[in-house]
Amino acid sequence: MDKLIYFVHYLLDLYVWVLIASVIMSWLIAFNVINPHNGFVKSLWQALLAVTEPVLGRIRRFLPDMGGIDISPIILILLIQFIKIVVLGNLQQSIISIPATTG
Repeated sequence: MDKLIYFVHYLLDLYVWVLIASVIMSWLIAFNVINPHNGFVKSLWQALLAVTEPVLGRIRRFLPDMGGIDISPIILILLIQFIKIVVLGNLQQSIISIPATTG
């Protein structure tokens, strides 16, 4: 069970990095640093959107309009950190405190 918790922890870390890559790429596209019509850039952007937008879209529904500023990635990163520290930490502590049964 301990390995499963570590695996989920690493998956959440990976998702945070994918989220950061998506945010940086959106800035690069918005400021015309990279060409979104390039085949590789377009496929990478679509892959990042496919992974991040389902979760970010749900968060954006609850946020008020902030005039072009999107804080949903920040809220998602904070939520992921909460899950990693509080939920997985408490789950790991509860697993450690359970005595092993022999039998």
